[in-house]
Amino acid sequence: MAGTPSKKRKNTVQKKQPSRGNPQKPKQYGDPRHVEKATLGDWISAARLRTLPLAVTPVVIGTGAAHLVDVRFHWVIALCCLIVAIALQIGVNYANDYSDGIRGTDDHRVGPARLTASRKAAPRTVLIVALVFFGIAAIAGLAIVIRTQQWWMLLVGAACIVAAWFYTGGKRPYGYAGLGELFVFVFFGLVATLGTTWVQAFALPQEAWFGAVAAGLLACAVLLANNLRDIDQDRVAGKRTLTVRIGKRATQIVFTVFVLVPFALAIALATFYPIAWLTLLALLAGLPAILIVWTYRQPRELVVALGLTSLTSVAYGALLAWSFVG
Repeated sequence: MAGTPSKKRKNTVQKKQPSRGNPQKPKQYGDPRHVEKATLGDWISAARLRTLPLAVTPVVIGTGAAHLVDVRFHWVIALCCLIVAIALQIGVNYANDYSDGIRGTDDHRVGPARLTASRKAAPRTVLIVALVFFGIAAIAGLAIVIRTQQWWMLLVGAACIVAAWFYTGGKRPYGYAGLGELFVFVFFGLVATLGTTWVQAFALPQEAWFGAVAAGLLACAVLLANNLRDIDQDRVAGKRTLTVRIGKRATQIVFTVFVLVPFALAIALATFYPIAWLTLLALLAGLPAILIVWTYRQPRELVVALGLTSLTSVAYGALLAWSFVG
């Protein structure tokens, strides 16, 4: 009727609440009958093989630095260190797949599709696989502790696993607060390199510290390339990475610094270890990565930069370790 006030329609739309990294019930993704199940290739892709060189580099450098103190090669211990590093890297990659997937952060990602977000694997299954790799790292680490009798390193190993999980897991993941690069530098640079040197030589020469800083910076550069690729999606999802906080231009500058500083350190070491000059060969991959980061037009191009930076890391590590051994 005219003049009769109409009833306001009740707003039934509720504000979407962010998912947590450890919910009681995983997020539902619709009808799974219309989604193909993950293949072996999908699981291998989810392990993010491009990032595995970051696990190899500190072990190689740490082993080379240990040779400066003890000329014997402790192959079994070095191999166990490598297993720990690689298993942790794969474990954290699957853990990120799980945590980011149930939060919805990966729903519109630019890079390779994730298992959880693509619905190709159940979140619980991805979580179990992550825990299996953490378990492998723990077993290899325990073997090192028993062999070396350095029992205090059990605390270091536990800290590594906790840091790996809370990167994107838990209620307050530090990766969402812009602290990812700091923790990567500490654990994939300092802890991994110096820990490898210590369990083989029971000493930490200054060369190990130089190598640890270099490995950490290159690992951070890979993370920056990854986060620069996902900057728009992360901003929308509320993931406040360092890249989201400082912006595109500052990230490009920091990335360049992180890639080049390790080579400045290698030049300083070349004064005493001439073979270290050969680490400059790794710039054959590093410089193109820097060029892509500064000139890319599509975020997908940064996937190539990420791979080139990982290649830079492992090539640098191998050549630096050679300079110590040679």
